[in-house]
Amino acid sequence: QGMALDKSHLQKLSQRIHLLLIEQEKEIYELAGEQFNINSPKQLSVILFEKLELPVIKKTKTGYSTDVSVLEELSAEHDLPEVILLYRQLAKLKSTYVDALQEEIFGKTVRVHTSFNQSVAATGRLSSSNPNLQNIPIRTEMGREIRKSFIAEENKKILSADYSQVELRILAHMSEDESLIDAFINGEDIHTRTAVEIFGTTAERLDAEARRMAKAVNFGIVYGLSAFGLSRQLKIFPKEAKKFIDKYFELYKNVKIYMERTVEDARDIGYTRTLMNRKRYLPDLNSKNRQAREAAERIAINSPVQGSAADLIKLAMINLDREIAQKKLNSRMILQVHDELVFECPSEEEEEMRALVKKEMEEVMPLKVP
Repeated sequence: QGMALDKSHLQKLSQRIHLLLIEQEKEIYELAGEQFNINSPKQLSVILFEKLELPVIKKTKTGYSTDVSVLEELSAEHDLPEVILLYRQLAKLKSTYVDALQEEIFGKTVRVHTSFNQSVAATGRLSSSNPNLQNIPIRTEMGREIRKSFIAEENKKILSADYSQVELRILAHMSEDESLIDAFINGEDIHTRTAVEIFGTTAERLDAEARRMAKAVNFGIVYGLSAFGLSRQLKIFPKEAKKFIDKYFELYKNVKIYMERTVEDARDIGYTRTLMNRKRYLPDLNSKNRQAREAAERIAINSPVQGSAADLIKLAMINLDREIAQKKLNSRMILQVHDELVFECPSEEEEEMRALVKKEMEEVMPLKVP
């Protein structure tokens, strides 16, 4: 089906980013005290580590590393690394999305058409390519501006619906953890609930930072994140991260039991299963190499959850496509972005589509949580 694009919006955005990059270039040269090729890691490393004498964080085969993690760490020491990060972010947005998307508009339809791949992601999630429309950034103001360029045709509307915290809901269902199930049934904010337990406080006294950390714990557990991995993500000591994980398992005891059982079962039979009985084989679960074995254990924990989420949305897509055809509606499903489905519908079908999408997405698979 493809998606309609507002080319003039992208052109204006490209010009706006171009002017911002010129401003940032000037600021970078002022902070560095000289002009250099900002896109050259070698020249940047000379400025950072030789001229400004900032501490070396990481080395590569060719010299000093200036990757994102290094620049983030160095931002506490000097203003230049932070401005370089912003410059790189804007330059990537401009080249990868704002300018590239304009080239992807197909002449006959005046729309952008992506390809969906069924068998690229091992978990069963669909991936998108040529161009990748699942990767449009939305967390920054500029990213949201890019998303605004995707428009509906005249007299039509864009309708989107997504599953909220679908992987945590599936974890609650598969682990049969009463605390987790109750939280979803009662409509509690799951990250706030976890934060209250981890920090030993009340919901009223929680700040945004505590909730952010609890969110990282909630999602980290699904991905089999270790205390060391969590400590790096949250920039805290591993001891503190371990305390958070221990507190999590005190609150959600059955999640720990489920995870341990899942790994052991997969080790015995050689694979994990999703709720739809789709298998993923993991021969490395019995590897003598500790690193390979631990990586396979993390996959064994995550695959049934993430794979079931993929099954769930694919089933919803099949059901919705069938219902739209049977009802002879002119609305069309035009995009899937992981847990989100996007439709283009005539204005007069909007209310009917809202009700249909809600019903089919909510009732697609019986779970122990809403």
